[in-house]
Amino acid sequence: MLYRRSTGRDHHRRVVATTLAILSTLAVAVPASAQDTITTSASAGSTFKWVDEPVTFEAGGIKIYATFRHPVDDPAPVPGVLLIAGSGPTDRNGNSPLEAGKVDTIKTLADWLSQDGVASLRYDKLGSGQTGLGPFATKVNAIGIKPFEQESLAALVFLAAQKGIDAQRLGVFGHSEGALFALLLATGHAGHAPAIHALGLFEPLSLRYLTLITVQVRAQVAAQLTSGEITKKLATTVDATLAKAVTTLRATGKVKADLPYGLDSILNPSTATFLYQADQFDPETLAASLAPHTPVIVSCSTSDLQVSCSQVQRVVRGLERAQAITRFVRLVGVDHVLKVDSTGSALNYTKDLPFSPVLKTAIKEFVEQSLAR
Repeated sequence: MLYRRSTGRDHHRRVVATTLAILSTLAVAVPASAQDTITTSASAGSTFKWVDEPVTFEAGGIKIYATFRHPVDDPAPVPGVLLIAGSGPTDRNGNSPLEAGKVDTIKTLADWLSQDGVASLRYDKLGSGQTGLGPFATKVNAIGIKPFEQESLAALVFLAAQKGIDAQRLGVFGHSEGALFALLLATGHAGHAPAIHALGLFEPLSLRYLTLITVQVRAQVAAQLTSGEITKKLATTVDATLAKAVTTLRATGKVKADLPYGLDSILNPSTATFLYQADQFDPETLAASLAPHTPVIVSCSTSDLQVSCSQVQRVVRGLERAQAITRFVRLVGVDHVLKVDSTGSALNYTKDLPFSPVLKTAIKEFVEQSLAR
């Protein structure tokens, strides 16, 4: 997911609460034992069973741990979709040690796809789950965008090569920040990849990264000003400090350590390299450079407090310029992690709420139109 919940209330030192989980380097998830267990489930569209098979592959010299959901004893090849999780130490299932419980967004997407007769691969990216930080454990400041691009590319290559997968029917679905890496993969920025026949962008990061951070922080500061928690003078100071830090980072790739007012929880030397590199890409521009007629499903929700529908419209405009075959799903009363919750509150991400049935139906129809024979 894109953001963390707020922590801390020292408003003069920490006006900006720790809301952003920018990098997978902020924490490392402890692998759940269930990830090592083979499970089976019957597909609604078929009589054969599906298994969650623990697998590994190499990406940039790092061992990546993943789950390959595929059918058992099905004589015909099936489509395959790569699932890419959002930012922070979010693992293959969509869970994070920054959350007090399971979210399961990515696992749910895998469940839906198998019900529709589609195999999937979901993986613990750098800094999450069993993969951890690997060789970057002692050089967090050096983590840029490349390792994450290498992971997505290696994952798609791995999926395409698996027995029973129809390499002519491959898709890539990304959630939140994962949508950025789906676009980078589909547009060739991550390297030469197997042909992608369908793309899913769910509550996608839709602005340049540092622009998004600026929007998020300013909204938080404005809310504190309105509630009387901070003064107008302090709000102006925080905005100016943020603007200067973003300008410096964009110009030099560096940011000062110990930025005041809690900004150091977002902009600091350990996040600078990744943010500087990721900020080079505008999702709208990436979307506009997709191959013509690429089938794409895009979602936004009126209750998503992290990615607005107006922001996602930028990506849709890019898709229109690319002449993509776009299915835009505007959800109502669904939060950022795709659960039905009209409040959109991050406090509810780990609650046992239903995932959006509207999105589930839309994905089923999209798969039937774009990946079925």
